[in-house]
Amino acid sequence: MVGSERARFVSLFWRLLIPNVAVLLTAGVVLWIQPANGRIVVLAAGVVAMTAVNAILMRRAFAPLERLTGLMHRVDPLRPGRRIPDEGPESEVTVLARSFNDMLDRLEDERRDSARRELAAQERERRRLARELHDEVGQNLTALSMRLARVAQGADASVAAEVEAARQATLVTVEHVRRLAHRLRPVALDELGLGAALTTLCTELSHSTGLEIARDLPRELPPLETEVETVIYRVTQESLTNVARHAGATRAEVAITLTDDELVLCVADDGRGMPAGASMNGGIRGMRERALLVGGRLEVSRADDAGTTVRLHVPYDSGPG
Repeated sequence: MVGSERARFVSLFWRLLIPNVAVLLTAGVVLWIQPANGRIVVLAAGVVAMTAVNAILMRRAFAPLERLTGLMHRVDPLRPGRRIPDEGPESEVTVLARSFNDMLDRLEDERRDSARRELAAQERERRRLARELHDEVGQNLTALSMRLARVAQGADASVAAEVEAARQATLVTVEHVRRLAHRLRPVALDELGLGAALTTLCTELSHSTGLEIARDLPRELPPLETEVETVIYRVTQESLTNVARHAGATRAEVAITLTDDELVLCVADDGRGMPAGASMNGGIRGMRERALLVGGRLEVSRADDAGTTVRLHVPYDSGPG
């Protein structure tokens, strides 16, 4: 309902002024009918009565503003959708509540659009860097290893051994470059889909870190937008990386469950647990913001015994039937 269609209201100024004038007029009439004639008690009683009436009127007038201020402080940008209820008779408070809600709508839309553009730009840059690392740096290093192999064939034994050692180091570097390129932008995510990309991610991280990673993924995932798949993959990657670096865990589990309208990603570990006050650090805040881009939400909880659980809830269209 637009503001012009709402009933007109008496402004706060007049709602405060009129009762005060009425109180003053009443006091004047009382003193005119029954003059004080120096009776301090009568004057004191009048002042007390006027003060009490004003206090009651002021409290009732400003109480909605105090409630509105409290609600404004509880609004969290990382938990969008919360709005101040537009309740009660038409007044400055309801107008202010509607204006604040409109401002939140604009800010959340602008923030979501800005973050979506930033995410798309990041993924494009990751894809470009991954392609350059794989196609240029990786191929050049591979060619170098082949040249070193030819040099080793024509050299004496001592030189050949050193050249072979250099060739092996080059091959190790090639593998590191390819792994880095894959982490920047996994080929499986673009070519084989989310399920294969998550399986590859878990396998490679388990191999490189020694962390046992169990998987519980559906045989078939529903059709998801590219942006949604990217967010799910990045949240999984960030969560497992945090487990490997900071949790001191020996085992982690990646699971995806499906409901009629929601996909839930769960990454749990048996490590030392998330430290108190760490729920808004850089990595977790970044995951929360990614979740917001696709209309999802992120929950991070610490188990009573040990370990941390990260849950990403993402809505999706399950289609007819």
